Amino acid sequence: MLNKNDIQLGIAPIGWTNDDLPELGKEVTFEQCISEMALAGFIGCEIGNKFPKEPEILHAYLDIRGLQVASAWFSAYLTTAPYEETEQAFVKHRDFLHAMGAKVIVVSEQGKSIQGQQDVGVIRNKPEFTEEEWARLTNGLEQLGQLAKEKGMRIVYHHHMGTGIQNIPEIDRLMAETDPALVSLLFDCGHLYFAEQDYLAVLRKHGERIHHVHLKDVRADVLKKVKDDNLSFLDAVKAGVYTVPGDGDIDFQPIFTLLAEIGYKGWFVVEAEQDPAKANPFQYAKMARSYIEQLTGL
Repeated sequence: MLNKNDIQLGIAPIGWTNDDLPELGKEVTFEQCISEMALAGFIGCEIGNKFPKEPEILHAYLDIRGLQVASAWFSAYLTTAPYEETEQAFVKHRDFLHAMGAKVIVVSEQGKSIQGQQDVGVIRNKPEFTEEEWARLTNGLEQLGQLAKEKGMRIVYHHHMGTGIQNIPEIDRLMAETDPALVSLLFDCGHLYFAEQDYLAVLRKHGERIHHVHLKDVRADVLKKVKDDNLSFLDAVKAGVYTVPGDGDIDFQPIFTLLAEIGYKGWFVVEAEQDPAKANPFQYAKMARSYIEQLTGL
């Protein structure tokens, strides 16, 4: 069983407003988003573009609603740009999250990524890294991990559709070629299911490296259309490929069972990007919260 004292439940704002597709949820205010997060029963959140960038202002909005900051996404360009550019942006991001009390920093390599290119099919155009790019990536991530460690934080690497780290062999290599003390892993069953990977195998093999969890479900019928029509990642999101846990085709019971067995401690963050005009974010947030409680007692 998962221990209530070890797990914190959060939700990402991407169900209310999509930073990569600003037309999705453009009418939803920041205040509506965080109020509905709290009303749905979550105690934490990740951060979207509508959130205030000043820690003292953001604290004032979140504290009164009983919300904490779990983490926030950081785009690294270690494979395609000078390291110093990524480091400069990372330090600013780290310091902001540290001021908000976060302990982990979600990092994803966006060099060569196609996840934000709406006219590029995500299935047939997956980027690959050269040996030189792999070396730049692993060395750079360890340096970012050291910078995070200076503040008592850690980086958690987010494998992601449309990027160079998407499949199990790539995750395995990243973990093998980085220092466990400096580079941890974010587990996202939704992205692994989308990529047709055995997400339970990732949990079994890399459980000790996992220090942040994103919970999203996948609609298999929509995923089939994405593959048949070679849709882009963003068009897949618009079509409804993702949903909250319990509303799609992933069986979460063995996921929660394995997380309990490995002694996972940290955040569970519901992160199910959808079109809020089609999937009312408050309704789906409550649905996710109820489902998690039903399966885990949390």
